[in-house]
Amino acid sequence: MRGRQELRLLSEACERNKDVILEVLKVELVHCQTVLEIGSGTGQHAVYFGKHLPHLVWQTADLAENHSSILAWIDASDTTNVRPPIELDVNQEHWPSGPVEAIFTANTLHIIGWHEVQKMFEGIGEVLKPSGVLCIYGPFNYNNCYTSQSNAQFDDFLKRRDSNSGIRDFEAIQDLARKLGLVFRHDYPMPANNRCLVWQRTTNE
Repeated sequence: MRGRQELRLLSEACERNKDVILEVLKVELVHCQTVLEIGSGTGQHAVYFGKHLPHLVWQTADLAENHSSILAWIDASDTTNVRPPIELDVNQEHWPSGPVEAIFTANTLHIIGWHEVQKMFEGIGEVLKPSGVLCIYGPFNYNNCYTSQSNAQFDDFLKRRDSNSGIRDFEAIQDLARKLGLVFRHDYPMPANNRCLVWQRTTNE
């Protein structure tokens, strides 16, 4: 067990934001039973949310290279409702996940390219059930404007590292969501100039 525990990676950002995100999920996912987490990362969010939302079956998902940490966090927890990760690349034509009632993703849209963001929404459209809920956490721009100087600096850092990445405009994400029959429900302000955005699907488009 110790060897597996040593594989657990620690994200300070996850530790800082887990409680505020949990308060949103308690409200928005109260009627859901199955959730797919896109980009489970270290696995910290999955086991924390799984522990505090026992009515959910929490399916972790990420690239294969991140599975060891996710599995280590699951093994070290006492949760029974968090599933081992499935290998998920948003560019896959078909996602290896059955229909789910909710999808959650945190800090993903700004670290992947815009084409990958579009592919992610295609995948979401494939697996999210009618009336399903989509929750996205992270930084966003509004009307092509930064919400803070720190976000502007963060966006510059992202683009210097990878010109295809960067903080996304809410309006562009809203357009992708609308095409899937997703109706915008809430925009929750979060610490450190982040947001938690929530949509609900109303059609089978």
